[in-house]
Amino acid sequence: MPDPESFDLLIVGGGINGAGIARDAAGRGLSVLLVEQEDLASHTSSASTKLIHGGLRYLEYYEFRLVREALIERERLLGMAPHIIWPLAFVLPQMNSPRPAWLVRLGLFLYDHLGGRKKLPATKTVNLARSALGNGLRPGAKTAFVYSDCWVEDSRLVVLNARDAAERGAQIETRTRLVSARREGALWKAEIAGDGGTRTVFAKGLVNAAGPWVEDVLQRAANASQDRGVRLIKGSHIVVPKLYEGEHAFMLQNPDRRIVFAIPYEHDYTLIGTTDEPWQGQPGKAQISSEETDYLCETVRRYFAKAIHPEDVVWSFAGIRPLYDDHAASASAVTRDYVLDLDGGSGPDGQTRAPLLSVFGGKITTYRKLAEHALEKLVPFYPGATGDWTAGADLPGGDIPGDDFERFAAELAAAHPALPAALIARLARAYGTRATVILGNAQTMADLGTDFGGGLTRAEVDYLAGQEWARSAEDVLYRRSKLGLHVPPGTAKAVEAYLAAHKS
Repeated sequence: MPDPESFDLLIVGGGINGAGIARDAAGRGLSVLLVEQEDLASHTSSASTKLIHGGLRYLEYYEFRLVREALIERERLLGMAPHIIWPLAFVLPQMNSPRPAWLVRLGLFLYDHLGGRKKLPATKTVNLARSALGNGLRPGAKTAFVYSDCWVEDSRLVVLNARDAAERGAQIETRTRLVSARREGALWKAEIAGDGGTRTVFAKGLVNAAGPWVEDVLQRAANASQDRGVRLIKGSHIVVPKLYEGEHAFMLQNPDRRIVFAIPYEHDYTLIGTTDEPWQGQPGKAQISSEETDYLCETVRRYFAKAIHPEDVVWSFAGIRPLYDDHAASASAVTRDYVLDLDGGSGPDGQTRAPLLSVFGGKITTYRKLAEHALEKLVPFYPGATGDWTAGADLPGGDIPGDDFERFAAELAAAHPALPAALIARLARAYGTRATVILGNAQTMADLGTDFGGGLTRAEVDYLAGQEWARSAEDVLYRRSKLGLHVPPGTAKAVEAYLAAHKS
C-alpha cells in the first residue's frame, strides 16, 4: 500500500473563499489539496446578486472598514479579470424612498471617496423625465442618482481561482468530502471520500472554508475550537423577461428599507433580488419560497410600468449565505464582514498543534483580501512560504492587453470571421484570452464539433471537462457557460450523456 499523501494545506470548501485561499497559498509555494463535496461554486458562490461592489447599504450599519476594503478591491478585481468583471451603472430613483434624498446623496459621496476610486465614474444626479435611464419606470419618477459598481460572473470567478491554483501546483478534487480529521502531533490526519473511495491524507494545516457547512466541518475535526458561530441567511432571486431597455441596473428602495436590485441578465432578461430570510434548517440546496417571489414581484410593480407576477418568472435561484453571527436583530443587519478563527499553534506544553483556520462570513468582493489575511495567519507555520502576491495578478484569461476588452473581442472575431459573432462575443466574455484554447484554428462551426444547441459545442464542453472540472450538465450550462436559459429542450440530456461517455 502506498504511503498516504501529505500536503502543506488541506482546504475544505470549493466556494470563492476556499478557491481564493488555495490560489494564494499555491502561489506562495505551499502544496495544497482542496476538496469540495459537490461542484465548485455549487451553492452560495453561484447564488449571489453577481456584483463586485462596496456595499452602499452597509454604510447605514456603520461598516466603514468593510465598505472601504470592498471599494478598493472592486477596482483591483476589475483589472485582474476584465473579461468576467465589468462596470455597471446603477440608477437609484428617489421615488418611494424611505430615505431623504440628502441622506442618500451623502452616502453616495462617502461611497465615491472611501476607496480611492480611479476607474469608475463618480455619482451624478439625473432628471429621469428627460433621460433614457428612466425608460420602463412608472410615471412620476423624477430625480435619480447614478453611481457605479461592477458586475461579475460569480461562479466563473470561483473556477478561475481554482484554475490558477491548479496551474501553480494545487490539487483540486471536486465530489470529494471530508469525512473526519484529527491532529497527530504537528499534522492533521484526514479521511476524505471521493469517487475512488475513502483515503487518508496528512496536512500541516487545515482550512475550513466550507461556507454554510463551516460548523459541520468543525464537528468533523476532533477537538476543534467551536466558540464562533455562523448565521445562515437565505437570499433568493428571480429572472423575468426584460423589463427595460439599456445596460444599466436599478437599485430599488422598499418601504421596509430593504434594497432590491434589477439588473440586465443574459441579454433577454432582468435579474431581480435579493431577499434576506433566516434559514433555520440544515445547509443544503435552497429554493425560493412563494412569499419571497411575491415580495420581489411586488417590488417590481412598485417601480416599473411593466407589472410582473409569479407566473412571469422564467427562472429562480436561492443560496444560503453563511454570515458571521454578530447577534444582529434582523437578517438584513447581520454583518457582511468576515472573521478568521485560528485554532492551533504552541500549546501550554510547548508542543505545536497543527493549525485549523475557519472562515466565517465574507462576500465575493473581498475574497482576495480575505485569502491574503488567511495566509497572514498561516505563514508563521510555513517558514519557507513567500509573501503577498495576488494584488494585481491576472486571473486566467484576464491578461487582456491594456485591459481593453472591446479591442480584444474585435481581434478575436477578426481571427475567426466565419464563426457567428454572438458565439465569439460570448466566448471572449466567459474565457478571455483562454477562448483561443477552445477555438484553436477553427474557421467553421463544424470545426468545433457537435453543436449541443445555443452555440454550445463539443470543443467548449471538452475544455470545461478537461480544464474546469465540469462533470454534469448543470456544471456546464449554469455555472460555466451560462447557457442554461438559452439552449433548446434536450441539450441538458445530450450534454449529460456526452460527459458520461467521455468520463476520464
